[in-house]
Amino acid sequence: MERLDLGAITVTVVGGDAREVELIRGLVQSGARVQAVGFPPGLVSDSVIVYTDLYQALATADVVVAPMSNTDVHGKVEAVMDPSVSIQLDERAFARLRPGTPLFIGKAKPVIRDLADKYRIPVIETGEIDEIAIPNSIPTAEGVLMLAMERMPITLHGSRVVVVGFGRCGLTLGRMLQGIGAKTTVVARSLAQLARAAEMGLNILEIARLPEAVSVADLVVNTVPAPVLTGTVLAVMPKEALVIDIASAPGGTDFAAAKELGIEAIHALGLPGKVAPKTAGLILADTIPKLISQLMSQPKQPTSES
Repeated sequence: MERLDLGAITVTVVGGDAREVELIRGLVQSGARVQAVGFPPGLVSDSVIVYTDLYQALATADVVVAPMSNTDVHGKVEAVMDPSVSIQLDERAFARLRPGTPLFIGKAKPVIRDLADKYRIPVIETGEIDEIAIPNSIPTAEGVLMLAMERMPITLHGSRVVVVGFGRCGLTLGRMLQGIGAKTTVVARSLAQLARAAEMGLNILEIARLPEAVSVADLVVNTVPAPVLTGTVLAVMPKEALVIDIASAPGGTDFAAAKELGIEAIHALGLPGKVAPKTAGLILADTIPKLISQLMSQPKQPTSES
């Protein structure tokens, strides 16, 4: 890990799981003054100041880091290792922050975006940063393969797999499926993504032909955060097929329709934190201190009332 000096910066980590534990270690090694909310005292280092009061911890923060697993639609952080602590990123929480205090979070729900805009808090979605998202696509893809192997009565080798979308996770997953011998078809809207899939030797179909692709599938993996696996599409799938949806909530699958049709559909969120939390945490520990260093070294922009 590159040695940084964040000694003048107070970073408040609000909630998280084993991934954020590794991140806290990385921040401590980078010299930051680390405050944590929702973690048992002494879990990482005696130098970490552990708070049970969220608002007290936010008042002195130069940077706030919320979990990769983000919040629910109301701003509640559900990943909290200390069960006695509740963390709600509500209006009172944002009011405690100084304007301009950066907030890192996996994905910002609308309630977080609205409050951040109101209180002039810049939001950095860590789940959309390539340096984090691309390495994270590896444990995500491995998690998909693990789920498929657990649930399918046949081998992935020789099975007919459809991958919907070919972004960061879709590309990594396509490469792994190809390596394991699955007959893989990529369905996407982007012609550039389809060209890349074809270059890799994968079968391709445009999104309009999705029903054709899934009609003979043993496994369908959706990566697109939009309603693509609708009831109409699911209705042409074999009943014994498996759907694994890794798109952010609410996903791209009509799960109610799948249940009615007797098709097993899994919304597999947060796979890196479940299947390889240490690896996923080390990715954060390597990247976020660098991003904080870059961010805090930039000239401060004047804030103005809008």
